Amino acid sequence: MPDRPPPIDPSAAAPLIRFEGVSKVYPARRGSPAVEALSGIDLAVPAGSVLGVIGRSGAGKSTLIRLINGLEQPSAGRVVVGTAEVSGLSERDLRAVRARVGMIFQHFNLLSSRTAADNVALPLEIAGWTKAAIRTRVAALLALVGLEHLAGRYPAELSGGQKQRVGIARALATKPDVLLSDEATSALDPETTRAILALLKRINRDLNLTIVLITHEMSVIRAVADDVAVIEGGRIVERGPVYEVFTRPQAEITRSLLAGEAGHGLPPALAARLSAEPAPGSAPVLQLVFRGPGANAAIIARLARETGIEAAILAGAVDEIGGQPFGALTVSLSPGPDVLARAGAFLAASGVEARTLGYLAPTVEDARVA
Repeated sequence: MPDRPPPIDPSAAAPLIRFEGVSKVYPARRGSPAVEALSGIDLAVPAGSVLGVIGRSGAGKSTLIRLINGLEQPSAGRVVVGTAEVSGLSERDLRAVRARVGMIFQHFNLLSSRTAADNVALPLEIAGWTKAAIRTRVAALLALVGLEHLAGRYPAELSGGQKQRVGIARALATKPDVLLSDEATSALDPETTRAILALLKRINRDLNLTIVLITHEMSVIRAVADDVAVIEGGRIVERGPVYEVFTRPQAEITRSLLAGEAGHGLPPALAARLSAEPAPGSAPVLQLVFRGPGANAAIIARLARETGIEAAILAGAVDEIGGQPFGALTVSLSPGPDVLARAGAFLAASGVEARTLGYLAPTVEDARVA
């Protein structure tokens, strides 16, 4: 077995991965204009952490992750992994860094002519490991991902989740310090996705592996990440701990992406009736956010009892994010004079964050009841 490439220095004095003023422009070709995929990216990823990068299609997520292992080169700025500036390395030195950076893909990228064990063995063969060392390492990796009993199966004989576990084992073969995940659960069903995310979380914890994953699903970020960076139009528009971003989203794109999370959005039929300005008889709609121990407070009952303002729950959930209680309710208030001001004062005094989403005009059925 050859000498392993030198480990990436995980010194606490500096982040393991750094983007410093990074931009990426794809030049014009065949009549298409130049495309600025990334612009002015500053980003630091601590060693041993899990960073989720989320955004819509075309936001620049894939370009960002490919800059980490040198599959793309920046047009401006620096990408540093450990102590190595990836954007300034020769191809030989870049291969050494790539041996320290594993990657898993949305569509698995397994070789159909190789068994699960042989797919995992491939990067070790390329690196020049001995056959005996490869057998030992492959067996350990397949056991790690729970597939030791399927070592001789070919990809066509495996489920999507099993293929992704093989992909994870292969990405870990050369004992990397960094694992990159490019929409690795997008092709999987919800149950399999949960299992793969739990595996990634365990790998992060047990191996102290730094993970950067890109996704368009907030549920993936919530399940596995410590921090999240929200990217739109090639720029990072919001960054912070997952709990802070989920419970206090600042950017409009973050709120939009969170709309699919329980408690963050309205049912489509109600959302279609929502207007930005009040009309006679319309009901204000608020999103209420409960953080910490107060997440289970009976705030709706207290609002009615102490202010006389009734609130109808339109959507909501009480849950945990990273082990911390969190509740989100979307409610409509009974119409009345100064109802928003009175409700807002009560909620603020109760430690509940409230944001006005709009107004629901009364329906014909509401008018008949009245």
